[in-house]
This record gives sequence, structure tokens and C-alpha cells, in this order.
Amino acid sequence: MNESTNQTVSHSIDDCRNLDWYIDKFIQVFVFIGGISAIVFIIGIFFFITNEGIGFLFKSGFQLTPHAVSLLEEAKIPDDTLAALDELAGENFETATELEAALEDVLMPEELSQFQALIVKSAVYEPFSISEFFTSYRWKPTSEWNPTYGILALIAGTASVTGFAMLIAIPFSLGAAIYIGEFATGRQREVLKVLVELLAAVPSVVWGFIGLSIMNPLIIRLFNVPIGLNVLNAGLILGLMAAPIMTTIAEDALKAVPDRYREAAEAMGATRWQLVFKVVLPASKNGLVAAVLLGVGRGFGETMAVLMATGHTINLPTSVFDSVRALTATIAAELGETAVGSDHYQALFTLGILLFLVTFLINLTADLVVRGIRKG
Repeated sequence: MNESTNQTVSHSIDDCRNLDWYIDKFIQVFVFIGGISAIVFIIGIFFFITNEGIGFLFKSGFQLTPHAVSLLEEAKIPDDTLAALDELAGENFETATELEAALEDVLMPEELSQFQALIVKSAVYEPFSISEFFTSYRWKPTSEWNPTYGILALIAGTASVTGFAMLIAIPFSLGAAIYIGEFATGRQREVLKVLVELLAAVPSVVWGFIGLSIMNPLIIRLFNVPIGLNVLNAGLILGLMAAPIMTTIAEDALKAVPDRYREAAEAMGATRWQLVFKVVLPASKNGLVAAVLLGVGRGFGETMAVLMATGHTINLPTSVFDSVRALTATIAAELGETAVGSDHYQALFTLGILLFLVTFLINLTADLVVRGIRKG
């Protein structure tokens, strides 16, 4: 009887071990497939954006402008000739001579001579150069006369809003994290943590509505400026958006400091503030740096709130009361109205590539800083 019972128990244990082994293997395979799928998905998105926008960076030469084509349409050119001109308007030519030769193949001799002045003065333009793309502030992709693609004002607008937001978010978020992690106790700490998490859950469009409907008239009234949709408005909104996430990560970093550090400092007679500034903060530098950089990434990549609170005006800001336009807001506002494959379409995807690279550099910087701190 005892032997039979022992065998039954032994088989039951073996069955449980086998079941646990299969469950562990299933979880490992599931996690592996999920991780690989996420990596492939992210790489696929990057290659899609790159494929759509990279061709814009290598455009060179001359084109027939849409304005010239529209003027030729008004001159009652035959439909088959107009169709050929529309196809020609999307092609690039290395020299103006090559473009004129292509026009000679499309237009009749009398038509070519009639519009020769138009072709020389307004129909030919140099569509793109990389230096102009990054150094020019003229972003006019829908101009019929001469479309231009300069993103300096967009970069300046994004940098100014993000920088001002970090000036607000960093002291508030770190101060809140220190108070919650080191000074608040019991129910007070739990209530504050819940409030911070609730602020982090507020949708960006709600923050944008606050900037548009509340902050806008308030800034106009307080500072006597003509419009309240500017760097100040967007920076305040973006700082409030980034602060909860930064506070949560910073508080986790402070909590990760071993208690023996605090106990040792208190045993040596350190006050609470001395413990925080001389022990806890230096020991949690890597986590605090990660929190700040995550806030920078959040600010740089935010779209809807920035679109609603900045005024969406192409401008090189000289003060916090200037309206600006951000890179992300430009993509969101214009991509749905562009023709697929057009220069404007490719330029917007080029902005997407730039955002990808900036995000990568922020993450790389965070990793290098954290590694350097740990090594030290």
C-alpha cells in the first residue's frame, strides 16, 4: 500500500515537473517570438520611412515647375501635350539644356518659341540642395511659383519649445520625486503617486485644448501680447506633460538606492537634506539622467499638443512670445494633403527620418552616460 502510494506521488511529481517544463518552454518561445517580431516591426517601419524619404535628399538638377505647367494650361495647349508636360514636371534633369531638349520633344516649334521666355525665367529651377534644406528657413512646399524646402525654422521651433519645457519640467519633476521618495510617508505618498500617474495618463489632445482655450487668453492678458499661442504656451504645456513621467522614473531611481546608504549617513549624524544631496542623489545619478533624457525625447516627439499650442507659424523665435512650428506638427498637418511620391511627400518623410535619428541619438546618449556613470 505504501509502495503504491509512493509510486503515485512520484508519478504526480514527475507529471507536474513535465508540465512546468512545457509551460516554461512555451513562455520562452512566446517571449522570443514577441521580441523578434517587435524588432522586425521597428526595423520595417524605419526602412519604410527611409525608402519614402531618402530619395528627396539626392534630388539635383532642374525641373519644370508646376506654375509653368499651369500657365501653359491657360494658353489652351492640346490635351495630349498637357499630359506629356505633366509627366515631364516630375522628372529631374542635370542641366537646363537637357530640360530644354525634353521640352522640344513635347512642344511644337511655335509653342516653344512662344513660351521661351517663360521656360528660361520661371519654368526652370534648382529644386533642392542638402545645405539649403538644413540652413534655409523658407518652408513653402505648396508654392506654385517656386516650392522651397528649408527646415531651419522647424528645427528651431522644436528645439525652443523642448528646451523651454525642460527648464520647467526638470526642477518640478526632480523636486516632486525627492519629496515623494524621501519625505512623504504613508498615505500621503500613495496619494501623490496616484495623482502623478493620473497626470501622465491625460491625452495630449486634452493638454493641447488647455493650451488653446485656457493658456492662450491667459498669456495675452498677463503679458499684453497679440497672441498667446507661442513658445511660452507650448513650453508650459509640454513641461507639464513630461513632468509626470520624469517624476515616476526619478522616484524609482531614488527608491533603488540601498537603505544601508541612508542608515550609514544617518549614523554619521547627517540631516535629511544632507542625506538627500550628498548620498541619495549621487547614488541615483544614472536613473535621474535617464529620466531627464526620456523627458527630452517626449518633448521632441510630441505632436498634437505642440500643434495646438505653438501657433503653427514658420518663424525663427527670438523670444518666448513668438509663434513657431515644430517638425512633428508639420508632418501631422501636411502629410494627409500631399500627393504620394511628390517632392512635398518625400520631404515630410525626410523629416520623419530626422526625427528617427534624433531619437536614436538621445537614447544612445542616455546609454553612454549611464554606462559611464556605472563604470565610474
